[in-house]
Amino acid sequence: MNKISRLLVVSVAGLAAACTTVPTSIFTEAASARAETKQAQAESKQAQAEVKTMEAKMAEMKAAEVKATEAKNAELKAAQAKVAEAKAEAKAAETKNSPDATSMITPLMERQQTVRATGYAVISTQNHRNPAQQRLMAIRASKLDAYRALTEQVYGQQLDAQTTVAEMMVTSDTFRTRVQGIIYGAVLESISPVGDDTYETTLSLDGRVVNDLRVLYLAQMAARR
Repeated sequence: MNKISRLLVVSVAGLAAACTTVPTSIFTEAASARAETKQAQAESKQAQAEVKTMEAKMAEMKAAEVKATEAKNAELKAAQAKVAEAKAEAKAAETKNSPDATSMITPLMERQQTVRATGYAVISTQNHRNPAQQRLMAIRASKLDAYRALTEQVYGQQLDAQTTVAEMMVTSDTFRTRVQGIIYGAVLESISPVGDDTYETTLSLDGRVVNDLRVLYLAQMAARR
């Protein structure tokens, strides 16, 4: 009985030692795993914080670039506005200093309510063998001559003259004239033969249209320049 009791005591003591040893190692490994997990989480949080810091720096750099670009654009626009303003001031000064061409011409025709002009053309000098066609061509030529005379009254006539004197005598005396303008609204008053070989055409223009014609023509000339 004593041997059996001793064996039982030894067995119970071994089982107790085993039971106390196994749980301790398990707890140690679990604690180590937890510590590693916490360290990994801490490293992950640190990496995320570094990524956020880098993103914030990149955002700041982009914002700075955008501000710099906007500032350059604003400076460029301001410079362009100054140049445009300077051009406008120079143009206004030129316009103010130069006399108004329309105001110079207007008094010449203010007293006439209707402007009339007459043109002439010779029948026999027209370049055609058929007499009827010659008459039609003469009518057309007299009408154009009337338009030329009407243009002279509305816009005036440019005259270039050159005189050459040698040994106190005039050796050459030449004139050159030119008429240019726009005529619309002219009324054909009459086309009639004068004598046997000439046609006469008369045109009239309302005096109220004359100033409009001048303004239109001067505007077109200014646009061409």
